[in-house]
Amino acid sequence: MPLEIHQFPCLSDNYGFLVHDPVSEETTCIDTPDGDTYLREAAARGWQITQVWNTHWHPDHAGGNAAIKAATGCTIVAPAEVERISPIDRVVKHGDTVTLGNHEAEVIDVGGHTSGHIAYYLDEDEVAFVGDSVFALGCGRMFEGEPRQFWASLERIRALPPETMLYCAHEYTQANAKFALHADPDNLDLQLYAQEIDERRARRQPTVPMKLERELLTNPFLRADREDLRNRWGGASPHETFAKLRAAKDDF
Repeated sequence: MPLEIHQFPCLSDNYGFLVHDPVSEETTCIDTPDGDTYLREAAARGWQITQVWNTHWHPDHAGGNAAIKAATGCTIVAPAEVERISPIDRVVKHGDTVTLGNHEAEVIDVGGHTSGHIAYYLDEDEVAFVGDSVFALGCGRMFEGEPRQFWASLERIRALPPETMLYCAHEYTQANAKFALHADPDNLDLQLYAQEIDERRARRQPTVPMKLERELLTNPFLRADREDLRNRWGGASPHETFAKLRAAKDDF
């Protein structure tokens, strides 16, 4: 049976995700912006939280670990950097796998936003939980990494099957679309996407998850190897063009 994914708003602009396997009745939290909200959402569905899968150490992603652990006794699975703010039961890194019932997730290194940031990719379910590594039409700020590292991370995301649905952690898409149109103004696919985003947000609908296939056509941070973007933004290599785009977005 397929996994059930429950998405809900959390804090000011985060999304929370509960992933439930109806066969084993296991449920994992993808990050924990607010422990009380996760516990309340799980209880409303009759789901027992058995795991937490953190993507990185920031408090709006791991700050609820302690409360959820205390309430449920769940297993905390996370990259080593999460130990800065929360104990971990199982440390995972690139190439490891984690399971929810019979569903297996591959751990992917997507460092750059933070040095140890990871994503969880479930190939049979065609979903990836990418935290703040990539957003709809954007990517995370480069707080701890450097451009070559971050571009290599984005290349790993780009290499996933195009039908993969990406679950990112924030509703930043309208703001990202404005910069994307500035970065790549002649992109007709992007213009259409931006219009649809405005319509969805006017109806208060989420723009997450997003299909990788569409991001590959429209997200400038995933397209830094494109000749037209390199000519517009400069950079002798894709990671240098990415760096210029990221710096411009920081000041946009």
